[in-house]
Amino acid sequence: MVLGPLAYAEPTKLSLPDLEGMMFGQSPALRSAASAVDAARAGVETARTIANPHIEVMNGMRKPRPGIQEANGNLKSISLTQDLDMPWHRLPRVEGAVAGLQAAQANEQSFKSDMRAQLRVRYYDLVRRTAENRAAREDVKLMEGIHKSIALQVETGEKARFELVKANAELLNAQKMQESASLRVRQSRGALRALVGVELSEAFEIQEQTHMFAPPPPLSDIRDEVLKSNPELQRTRAQRQQLDRKLSEEKALRFPKFALRADQDTDPDWRSRRIGVAMNLPLWDWRGGPVGEAAAKLSQSDNLLAYQEFSLLQSLEAAYQQYDIVNAQVVALEGGIVRQAANALRIAELAYKAGEKSFLDVIDAQRVYRASRNELITAQFDLASAWAEIERLRAHSQ
Repeated sequence: MVLGPLAYAEPTKLSLPDLEGMMFGQSPALRSAASAVDAARAGVETARTIANPHIEVMNGMRKPRPGIQEANGNLKSISLTQDLDMPWHRLPRVEGAVAGLQAAQANEQSFKSDMRAQLRVRYYDLVRRTAENRAAREDVKLMEGIHKSIALQVETGEKARFELVKANAELLNAQKMQESASLRVRQSRGALRALVGVELSEAFEIQEQTHMFAPPPPLSDIRDEVLKSNPELQRTRAQRQQLDRKLSEEKALRFPKFALRADQDTDPDWRSRRIGVAMNLPLWDWRGGPVGEAAAKLSQSDNLLAYQEFSLLQSLEAAYQQYDIVNAQVVALEGGIVRQAANALRIAELAYKAGEKSFLDVIDAQRVYRASRNELITAQFDLASAWAEIERLRAHSQ
């Protein structure tokens, strides 16, 4: 059987936007947050609903007392009561439900921002672990070449066996580090797949983009934007408005409640109709407990909002400071440190082959290069993490 060219096609590599689309399309946690919004929307409809009328129908028998000459007869009574939803009761209740809907929507947006930030961090962590694993394989390959060369020189008597012992130790150490790096890759892949969902194949591949993103705008330009658009603050503000409306509703319950009532009574001799108004007088219960509880919760919400605004600005400044520090490290490492260490290693290898350098000189140069290279990989991940945190605080989707 001859397979066509498509059978040998490499699997499509997923970019970060691809992974975000998969996560947002299938995450049960995100669907749960969306269901909470639907529940709050239904709560608004409930708050706007007018109460149903009460109908009471009664039948009975009229029998005269002994000595009274009157005929027996049937009695029938019909009563209709309609509670009146007064504006001072209705408006705070509806406005509170609308504020609850806004809080649920802000909570959903906050949850999405957190999930997106987690996905970005796990994506760049996988990029880091993959780069570390690739670098560890290069180290093993380099040490295998050096080990083979030393073993040959020991056999011909050009070098002492002690050199081979040191080469064995360095090779084993490089192999151990490569095994650890491979394990961290598998762990990072599992963490990313757990966040995206089961629809992400176990054999997925990603596009390794270390830090392909635009730098954030200056901190001074987005302070007001963050205070205005951050979904956590929007949620707390909506919850505060909801508690304020709850306090108004509890105070409004101190006012009388009204209901329209219509009655019709029928007996063998008469048929009577009545219409009037029923009123519930708040004589004994002045809602002291519920009003005090609502006022305390409103004060708590005010303090929480002030704390969140302060904490948000502090977190934003810390994220910007981290971004600036790590960005300077990446620029320095990419701009010369790693390149110089690589050149030093290449020169040491050439000098070793020419007999001008010892094996220890090569190992020292390799360690310097390995340290600077791994530092660059870690700094690139830290830079992406700081960027993801800034975007999370801004609730920015791009």
